[in-house]
Amino acid sequence: MDPSNNNIILSLRDVRKHFGGIKAVDGVTFDVAAHRITGLIGPNGAGKTTLFNLITGLYSLDSGEIRFMGERVDGLSLHHTFRKGLCRTFQISRELKLMTVLENLMLVPPRQEGEKLWRSWFFPRMVKAQEKEIRDRGVKCLELTGLAHLKNEYAGNLSGGQKRLLELARTMMAEPKMILFDEPGAGVNPGERRTLAESIRRFVHDKGVTVLLIGHEMELVMDVCDPIIVLERGRKLTEGTPEQVRCDKRVLEVYLGGCAE
Repeated sequence: MDPSNNNIILSLRDVRKHFGGIKAVDGVTFDVAAHRITGLIGPNGAGKTTLFNLITGLYSLDSGEIRFMGERVDGLSLHHTFRKGLCRTFQISRELKLMTVLENLMLVPPRQEGEKLWRSWFFPRMVKAQEKEIRDRGVKCLELTGLAHLKNEYAGNLSGGQKRLLELARTMMAEPKMILFDEPGAGVNPGERRTLAESIRRFVHDKGVTVLLIGHEMELVMDVCDPIIVLERGRKLTEGTPEQVRCDKRVLEVYLGGCAE
């Protein structure tokens, strides 16, 4: 892709990160187009999660450049990239188990009036109005992810797939411009995976967000992602449509193990 293209929301140029003598990310360059679902795949140890950590500021770069919406973000903290609208999920769900599904969502929006006790005393109507607005937003996010019927269930009682959907709903509450989704299909059964795939597509379509998705579940990746970027030993191996990646001999050798006729 052309980095001067106005449709590019995320751009990486020659990004490198070493841990001792290990080249975890070794000169990776690619662009992510806005309002698309881009896949990032590769065998274990290919550098996928490390790359997410570099993009969001959990790790610092050794060299290279990362731009989000035209602005350099390498060197910023996770907190600052989040405030710019660049959000990520994690391989392991981080729900608050002893709170309800809806309560998990209502905690997400920052700077809530009810967090200040004196505001509750002196401006109770304002606090209640904001709380209702946040609650209504939460219910809409749960409807988008198919969890509305579980809004009063404790989050710790959800299945693996439902916890992934809850994590997506929590991300929706942050109203991000882009989501980095780390292994959304991990520990999810096929039926829940289909629901998750549809929820991700609906979120991109309805909210106009961009998704960069790490995945090992090829059915999910091939179903929702286009294009797909392949990493191998910290380097970008190839990029293309699902069909191009599925039948690329280099990818078959290191990862997929066969081309469907």
